[in-house]
Amino acid sequence: MSTPVPPRRRLRHRIPTSLRQHWKLPVAFIAFVAVVATVFGSTRVRPYITGDATIIASEITRNVTGTVDLFDASVTHELSIEIGDAEYDDMISAFRKNGDKKWINASVVIDGTRIDDAAVRLKGNSTLMGLRGESPSEGFAPPDGMEPPGGMQPPPGMEPPEGMQPPEGMQPPAGFEVPGGFDPGQGPPGMGGTTQVIPDDPTSLPLLISFDENVEGRAYQGMTELSVRPGSPVLNEAMALSLTAETGQPTQRYAYTVYSVNDSSSTTRLVLEHPDAGYADSLFDSDGYLYKADASSRFEYIGDDQSDYADQFTQINATDSGTLQPIIDFLKWLDSADAAEFDAHLADRVDVDSFARYVATQNLLVNTDDMSGPGQNYYLWYDLGTEKLSVISWDLNLAMQGDATVGPHDTLTMGPGGMPGGGDGESGGPRGGNTLKTRFLASDAFASLYEDAYRDLFEQIYGSGRALDVLDEVAASVPTSDGLTAEALQQSVDSMRSWIEQRILSGHDL
Repeated sequence: MSTPVPPRRRLRHRIPTSLRQHWKLPVAFIAFVAVVATVFGSTRVRPYITGDATIIASEITRNVTGTVDLFDASVTHELSIEIGDAEYDDMISAFRKNGDKKWINASVVIDGTRIDDAAVRLKGNSTLMGLRGESPSEGFAPPDGMEPPGGMQPPPGMEPPEGMQPPEGMQPPAGFEVPGGFDPGQGPPGMGGTTQVIPDDPTSLPLLISFDENVEGRAYQGMTELSVRPGSPVLNEAMALSLTAETGQPTQRYAYTVYSVNDSSSTTRLVLEHPDAGYADSLFDSDGYLYKADASSRFEYIGDDQSDYADQFTQINATDSGTLQPIIDFLKWLDSADAAEFDAHLADRVDVDSFARYVATQNLLVNTDDMSGPGQNYYLWYDLGTEKLSVISWDLNLAMQGDATVGPHDTLTMGPGGMPGGGDGESGGPRGGNTLKTRFLASDAFASLYEDAYRDLFEQIYGSGRALDVLDEVAASVPTSDGLTAEALQQSVDSMRSWIEQRILSGHDL
């Protein structure tokens, strides 16, 4: 069996654009250091910037190298977090009081390397409802315009259609019977896994780890943040990330870890790199800006004032010279463009080839919460050379666990009542939808581009059998723990294999 390889950037993408274009400066610097070492002999020189190209470009002055590459899937990784009781209670109280996701101090140990003065905070949205003592059937209001049928209150004793499962973490209304001993705190086997949060169990919480919140300029292996995903084994997200990378599209790297908090029993958790400036600078060969769409954003023009968009889009890199103008200019054009203008000139403003592949990939992975989902899960890349936008996938925790029979022109939904099932948006999002995606798919001018991309990607992912091979590779990298037995892992693998096989049979008709 081949060694599983998590999504990773191609080698040339690890060298930032600024360094590739201005290579003479770092070479001269290295030569200077060599001369200094020769002249001053044993005199100690304490470097603040390493020779790692990513570190230079990302303004990281202290890079913790660790003992082993976190994304080496052939190694069993360990991650533990130490949080003081008072700090932990403060974090939970702040969220319960007004939804604040407060940074608190913590110590982190990754593969034996201890990092003190780190910081952690809660991450997510619907996954965290349990911290407020709420369930989706009590105290939760769906986004405006997204009304569950009949209020999601079926008659007492009513059984759901065969095979229907409530979204992850969803507590069914009283009298609603679920088949087969379904645990409402767990997603479909092999998919999302357990995502129910328990205030007294910190290992159940989705967390964001920061290495530079308390120590400016510090990173771990070039990353300033890591995201700890809830649930185990979360094969669906790892598979979606790997398959996106397999098709040459930008994505995030991940690692499975044996995880604990405050010397708790161990569990298995998926850890992802969180996009930062270094991530943005490594994505493409050209210079550009990376923007994150917030969950409360709407992809629509609301005026020329940049401050009106400040709570909708966050610029990730080049923040000192930051500007939201590229997004505003595009939204203004999109708002005024009729069908003929859209068809004729969208390619002047959007990399339509990459966008067709993005949209086709989300369908093939059955991701119900992409750029058009309630979580508004996507990043935008603005290329300064071509002056075009590209869409980058983000937050694939709902991929590869829905209806495996959806076709290339079907509209994906999030499940019963349209309720999000454990999405990881940073705040409560509005109803789903995205004008760019909707108009693109409805346009005859781009139909063949989309369908060609779909056929090509279907063959790469499913037709070639690669998805099944990747499943074996990913499964081999998942460590067992106190919270994940080998039997439970195998059940998840078998369930995922069945889903993929069904997708192979029914997901490619055009």
